[in-house]
Order: sequence, then C-alpha cells, then structure tokens
Amino acid sequence: MKKLLLFIALSCTYVQADAQNKYQENWESIKANYKDPDWFRDAKLGIFIHWGVYAVPAHSSEWYPRNMYQDSIVLGGHGEKLQNKPSGVNLYHVKKYGPLNEFGYKDFIPDFKAEKFDPAAWISLFKDAGAKYIVPVAEHHDAFAMYNSSITPWNSVDMGPHRDVLGELRKETLKQGLKFGASSHLAFNWDFFNKKPSFNNMAPKYALLYGPNHEPYAPASEDFRNYWWSRTKEIIDNYQPDVLWFDFGFDRPEYAPQHLKLAAYYYNKGEEWNKRVVLQSKNLKYESFPLGTNVLDIERSKLNEIRELPWQTDTSVGANSWGYVENWKSKNPNTIVDDLVDIVSKNGNLLLNVGPKADGTIPDDQKNVLLELGKWLEVNGEAIYGTRPYKIYGEGPTKIVEGHLSEDKNKDLGAEDIRYTQQKDGQLYATIMDWPKENKTTIHTLAKGNNLLGKVSSVSLLGYDGKLKFKQAKDGLEITLPDAPVGKYAYVFKIN
Repeated sequence: MKKLLLFIALSCTYVQADAQNKYQENWESIKANYKDPDWFRDAKLGIFIHWGVYAVPAHSSEWYPRNMYQDSIVLGGHGEKLQNKPSGVNLYHVKKYGPLNEFGYKDFIPDFKAEKFDPAAWISLFKDAGAKYIVPVAEHHDAFAMYNSSITPWNSVDMGPHRDVLGELRKETLKQGLKFGASSHLAFNWDFFNKKPSFNNMAPKYALLYGPNHEPYAPASEDFRNYWWSRTKEIIDNYQPDVLWFDFGFDRPEYAPQHLKLAAYYYNKGEEWNKRVVLQSKNLKYESFPLGTNVLDIERSKLNEIRELPWQTDTSVGANSWGYVENWKSKNPNTIVDDLVDIVSKNGNLLLNVGPKADGTIPDDQKNVLLELGKWLEVNGEAIYGTRPYKIYGEGPTKIVEGHLSEDKNKDLGAEDIRYTQQKDGQLYATIMDWPKENKTTIHTLAKGNNLLGKVSSVSLLGYDGKLKFKQAKDGLEITLPDAPVGKYAYVFKIN
C-alpha cells in the first residue's frame, strides 16, 4: 500500500511538473507552440566550424577516420560506391603510418594539440565576416567530443588539447555579442567505422569511440539511441546553445522517438533560459520533424523557389572538404556572395563552414574568403540582414539545380540574374549578380505597368554616392550604371 501511495505521489508530481512545460511530448503541442525566432530569420549568416582529430592527418576529408578502415570493400551508406579494393585513404594510411592494428584512429589524438587555438581571434574573424551566429561541431561521426563530457572519456578535456573547446568558443561568442550553436553528428557513429578483429578496434574499451559492434547498417539499437540522447542532453544542459544542429543519421526512422523527446526537451529548456532557440536537421531518409516544428537544413545545395518557412543551406568555404586538408581548395568569394544573396532571397540562411588546422590556426586562404564576404556585407548588408523575401525571389536565365549535395552542378549567377529582398518596412532591394558589360541593366520584373511594384520614384546603388539615370519602360526598369564597377561580386540597387 505504501508503494502504491508513493507511486501515486510521484506520478502526481510528474504530471504537475509536466503540465508546467510549454511543450508537451506530442507533435500537436510542439506545432501549436513553436515559432522560429525572428533573430534567426534576421541573422542570415552563420559560421560552421569542422575541427577535430581528423585535422591531424589532414588528408582527403574529415571522413579520413572512416575511409582509413575501408581495406577491402567500401560499404554504402552516404553515397559511396561499392568497390572490391582498398580505399585510397586506406592505402595512404598504411603506407604513411603503418598497419591499422599498430596505428589506428585513436593514435592521432595525442597529436591533436590545438596549441595555437585562440577563441577570441576566431570569433573576431567570424564577426568581421558578417556572421551573426556560430555553430562549432561538438562531436563528429568519429564520436570525439570537443567538450567536457562526463559520458565519454574520448573528449577534448581529458585527451588531445586538454581544453573545453566548445565551452571556450561559447564564452567568447557570447562575449562578442553573437548567438552560439552546437552541432552533433554522433548518430552516424553507429555505422561510421568499419571494424574487424585485425584492426584492433572492436574491444569494449573502444566502443565509445569506434561505436558498438553490430551487423553493418542494422538500425541503431535502443541502447545506442539512449547513449546518443545522454550525450545530446549533456550538450544542451551544459552549453545552452541558441542553435542545435543535427547531421544525417539522426533522420533515420528508428530515431522517431528521440525526435519528439528532443524537440520538447530543448524547446522547454529555451523557455527556461528565456530565449528562443533553433533546432535544425535534415530530411534525407525520413521526415525527421513535422513541418513547422524545426528548421530544415540542406547540405551543399539550394532551393529554386521561395520557401514559406525559414530554412538553411550549410556549405563550406572548402570546395573539397569540411575539415582541414593539405590540398584544401577555397571557393572564390564571388561564389559565396552569390550563394548568400540567392539563399536569402528565398527565405533562407547560409551556414558557412571553415576548417582550422590541428594546431588551431585558420589558414589565410580561408580567412581571405571570410574577410571579402565581410567587406561586401559592410556595403550591402542592409539588403541582407533583417530582410524578408519579396513577392518573387528574382529573375534571370541561370537555373538552380536542387537536391542533396548538388552545388557542384550550379553555375555562378550572372549579370542578367537578379535577386530581390525587402526590409520589414517594405524597402525593396534588387541585386544584380555581376556587372553588365555595357554598364546598363534592365530589371524586367519592374516594368512600367507591372502590378508588383508600381511607379519607381528613385534608384540608388549601394556604395555609390552619385545619381543614377533610370527609366521605367514597358520592357523593364532600365538603369544606366557608372562607367566602372562599384565594389565587387554583386551589386545592390535600393529602389523606391
């Protein structure tokens, strides 16, 4: 009887506590209460940071830890092709470091020293680039925690740098007035490492790094998903991120119970912290969250039309990698500006990644891209920050190819490609994506008699103090430009 009374008392306490939560563990409650915060919609640009043990070999990509163990057949799972031969990374690793049972991924950790890591300099650089929020990778597929973890010994405080990387970045991000986020890629750790007894990576003492032993591509077990949740909850509770981002793997059907649990818990935590938070994930294998209950993120790709709900593209300064590699190829700043303007015109944000070296330095070529972007935003930021989509996103001949990892199929936008944004007070901006050869441009959407805008009374070019000649004709708004380009990359007209 005493046990029954205790159970009833505890149940009543639980119900009372649960009733105090704004977000209950059902999608109806989440949908009814969640609204993406205005600060996120206004921010437009964030910086992603892929930094971890994989920066030590600095070869191929941040998937080095996976590919080094692909000795005879590359398993499918993230677009890899089946092949009955060792991967190039496996051959490279064995030649440079020796057999896998003698030098495994864990053996790179002591060389991940981060001796030149300066969080204040990092955040200052990102701020100069025009970013409004920062999202460091808290844990990649390799399961190495870049934070102080009580759950796994494989973390940056107990090993490698012996520093709470995530905590230091959080402190400096908030100090410099930006929003702070964290990303988790842990779900795919379940399938990330190919394991064999001959690799010396199957022992129980390595399970929290290399993942539990199981049949390849079997659904993640309940035990692993509970472990995933404990680490995710640790990030939420200890680092209070404004943005919580999840990579693929978490979008698999077996994670459906965790989707609801996470959304309710994280959003209630946001209420407790008195701030509006953003939960992001991908919908590749499974619709992770009902429409409107989180923010959609798409990797290295864009949308072709305006999306009513906010969304985000994550891409990298590096054309060939997310984590630092010796043959890193930085994109042209023009491509980054094109992407930002195009994405914002369609109600999206850009999360732009950098890949620091193992010692904690950000290479100059990456810095230069960020600083060029920042210079462009200094002049043209009013057409980006705080804006909302216009009635149409734009005009022009260059089509955007949609689909996962499709950015290499897209061309840079040209002088005939125009993108629109507007401020909340209705102020309209039209951005031409390259300087026209004849120093003239025609914005066809704003033709005389077009109901989209009405009569144009003034046109100015951001960054240019002179007056522009313009004429609103039947074919469009004809604008005569200065004799030489004003600035670089893309050019913004402010139209009344």
